[in-house]
This record gives sequence, C-alpha cells and structure tokens, in this order.
Amino acid sequence: MKLLVLDIDGTLVNSQKEITPATLAALSRWRAAGNKIAIATGRPTAGVREIAKAARMTEEGGFVLSYNGACITDAASGERVSGKFLPADLPAKLAKYAAAHPEVGLISYEDDTVLSLKEPDEYIVLEAVAINKMGLRTVPDFTAYIDFPVHKCLLTAPPEAAEGHLAALQELFGARAAIYRSEPFFIEVMPENVDKATSLDEFVPKIGITREDVICVGDGYNDVSMIRWAGLGVAMANARQPVKDAADRLTLSCDEDGVAALIEEII
Repeated sequence: MKLLVLDIDGTLVNSQKEITPATLAALSRWRAAGNKIAIATGRPTAGVREIAKAARMTEEGGFVLSYNGACITDAASGERVSGKFLPADLPAKLAKYAAAHPEVGLISYEDDTVLSLKEPDEYIVLEAVAINKMGLRTVPDFTAYIDFPVHKCLLTAPPEAAEGHLAALQELFGARAAIYRSEPFFIEVMPENVDKATSLDEFVPKIGITREDVICVGDGYNDVSMIRWAGLGVAMANARQPVKDAADRLTLSCDEDGVAALIEEII
C-alpha cells in the first residue's frame, strides 16, 4: 500500500479550482489498486470539506491534513485523528504586531467562519471567500474574542513587504511557533514543529506504512517540507522554483491533469 498526499490549489485542482474528470478517474483507480489518498493543505478543515467530497474521499476514504497538518481528520467518518494548537497568548501578540503595521492583515478561524482583526484586505477576501468559501467577519476585539484554542493564524501583506514581515515574525515568535509563507502574500503561523512533513512523519506509522511508501505532490512554498520528506517528492510543472528544486521529479501542470498523469505512470 502507498499513500498519495496532495496539496489542493495548483495541484489537485486546476486554475479554475476544479477537480477534472481525468483526475477523479485516476484517484479512483489509485484507491482500487489498494492505495490511500490524503489531502495536505494550509486551508482550515471547513475549507476542505467540499474538495474532499468532490474527490469522493467521503465515500471512498482518505485523510485530510488541514492547517498544514495541525489537524488530521478521517474524511469518511469526520473523526479527528490528531490536533495541535497555538500557544494561548500568541493570537494577542500577533494582533498587536498587525495593529502596528497598517499593511498587515490578521485572521484566524472559528468553525465555518474566518475572523479578521481589521477590515479585510484583498488577500483575506481571497482566503475566506474565493479559496475556502467560508463566512468572513471583522472582529476588532480580536484579542478578547479568541478565548478558544486555534490551530492557526494567518497574516497577510503585499508580496513586496511579506518577506520582511516574515523575518520579523520569525525573530519575535519563531521559538514558539512555525512561521512560513505559503503564498507570496500569506504568512502562516502554526503550532511549533508543525508543517506538512512533521505531521506526516507522525501520522503515517498509524496506518502501517513508512515514508518510503509516501508520494507527496505540491506546488507551493509550504509543500517543500513534505516533498523533501517523502519517499517520492513530486512538483507540479506550475510549481514555484524552490518547490521544483526540492522535488525528485516533476509532473505536468494542474491545467494538464498532472496528478492524473503521475498516477497513471505509477500504476
């Protein structure tokens, strides 16, 4: 048995955010051959439900590693396999940082809603509405409101400014959280030692396989760790260059059914 681990945007779905019929057919063939599928994404759990359903994971089985692996769920049963959370005081510290920098946005998640510290910028709207199809609410009392455990916070900034903010946030909070970019304008703040690779490393023994049995496929910055970790790490043709550099091999782009092509070759 092998485990195929797929990022969503730019990997499992095409540029129109659709899973193509060719990819669906290939995924079914993969499972019919006795293998398993997992989605590994920075998206919140609620933002993965429709994709998992479209990929027939609720019917045919699979696992969802949401929040870059901070939460792992059995797609068929909805049961949470594992979960990790940010230090309780960190959202307030991130809110203070974002309040001091007008170009920086800050969000976290509650059930099916994205919570924004400020009036949402274009990147927050993209994350909440276009990507995850979740509700979006501005909560100026962000620090007081978030009195519950959270898997992740996300900061936004224009691409030309994001690298500087990433460095500053890593210096301030890097000893207590995993902080990295997933897109040029997204800065992910995750529980310490949580990324796609570390989450998979803890998870795969539970289903009776080793890393050599895992194939990881992605295109974004936050996919690099799992692509390096996997027995076979694969980058999409549309992947960013650091992802291609980390991969063992390339497949076609998301608009050329790259996942389907990879599955057909392996089978």
